[in-house]
Formats: sequence, structure tokens, C-alpha cells
Amino acid sequence: MSLDLSRLDTERIPAHVGLILDGNGRWANARGLPRTAGHMAGEAALFDTVEGALEIGIKWLTAFTFSTENWSRDPEEVEFLMWFNEDLLTRRRDDLHAQGVRMLFAGDMSDPRIPDRNRKHMKEAAELTRHNHRLNLVFAFNYGGRREIVDAARALARGAREGDIDPDDIHEDVFARFLYIPDMPPVDLLIRSSGEQRISNFLLWQSAYAEFSFPGILWPDFNRQHLLDAVLDYQTRDRRFGSAKDAVRD
Repeated sequence: MSLDLSRLDTERIPAHVGLILDGNGRWANARGLPRTAGHMAGEAALFDTVEGALEIGIKWLTAFTFSTENWSRDPEEVEFLMWFNEDLLTRRRDDLHAQGVRMLFAGDMSDPRIPDRNRKHMKEAAELTRHNHRLNLVFAFNYGGRREIVDAARALARGAREGDIDPDDIHEDVFARFLYIPDMPPVDLLIRSSGEQRISNFLLWQSAYAEFSFPGILWPDFNRQHLLDAVLDYQTRDRRFGSAKDAVRD
């Protein structure tokens, strides 16, 4: 399915879109299926959305695939998600590479609960695709926005203690260099499926001036057309970045 891009303003495409993939479990429950079936259906939705991002010309797409809070879920579901993320990488990696997609991973990768094989596949995917520039696809895995900020603050404090950083020289740009992906740009548009209207500890630093979209559909029903609809709506909004003056246009 190709998109009709005739209404798209190519001068105002969001550089970075964040995705909170919400509703997989409810989608499965509504069909009398196990929650794992919802996650599998959500994979198709994610990669159709990736295809849409490539068509639209979005340069950064970050998907919230596993949060630091998700460890509290049923152990069988957590085990499935570990296996599923590994399987997804091995099946999708080469196709994404062929399309010029750079794969990156944001989160606490030192967590001993992450199986070593997952870390291995993530490292291999990142290395294989590191020279690609068409789309930066970030998997936020074992990710929490507060954890990222705390980890950055800890690294800064360590640098100050060791004399490598003067605390008086720390400003926002310096702080950002210690985030999980230092070259990640601010989020322009954050989309959360399922109709829930909260960001659930996702990209807190990067989303300071993001525009939000809350389509009332469950994630497995989301597709590239919904992404385009959200981008078109984004392009109608005036972004002031805290200013009371005339709207700042991208």
C-alpha cells in the first residue's frame, strides 16, 4: 500500500517521531487470544509504519519496545518478549539494512536480566547498519526516561569527580552528550496508540517540546496511513517553543 503524499508539506516533515506501541494485549484479549498474539500482530504494524516513515521521509523513528517497568509483567510474557525481540532482529535486520535503515538501541543494556543473546543480536544489528542514513530506527529496549536522565547525571558527576568536567561548564547541550544516543534530535511528534493520553516515562528529555497524537486505535491496527494522518495533523499546528510571538515554523 503506497501513500498519497500530495497533501504533505515536504518542508515541515517531523525530523523525529516517537512511537508508544500501546494496546497489543487488549487487541489480543478482544479476540480471545493470548497476549503474545497481540505482540506478534504488533510487529506487522511496526514495520508497516517503518515503511511509511521511509515513504514520508522521516529521518528518526523511535519505538518503545520494552520499558524498565515491563519486567513486572507475568514472567512468561517477559520471556516471550525477550525471545520475540531477538527473533525480530534476526528476521528483519537484513531487510532493514537493504533499505538503508540504521538500527540503534536505547536503554540500560547492562541489566543482567537481559539475555546475552539479545545483547549480541542488538550489537550485530547496530554494527551492520551503522553507515546507513536513510532512516535512524531506534528500539527503546529496557528503556525508561527517568533512568536515562539519572544515568546521564551519574556519568556527569563521575566526570566532575575525576576532574574531566567543570560543573560550571555544564549546560543542556553538554548534558545531552551523556544520554543514550547523543546525536538523537528532539522529538517533534510523539504518537501513542490505543487512546491513552500519557507518555509513560518515554523520551522525557527529548520530548520537551513534542507535539502529541493519541489515535484511538490499538497498536496492531496502526499502519502507515495512520502515521501519515498524524504527520499531516502535525503540519497544521503552530509550534512556539515557549514563545508568545508568532508561531515558529519548521
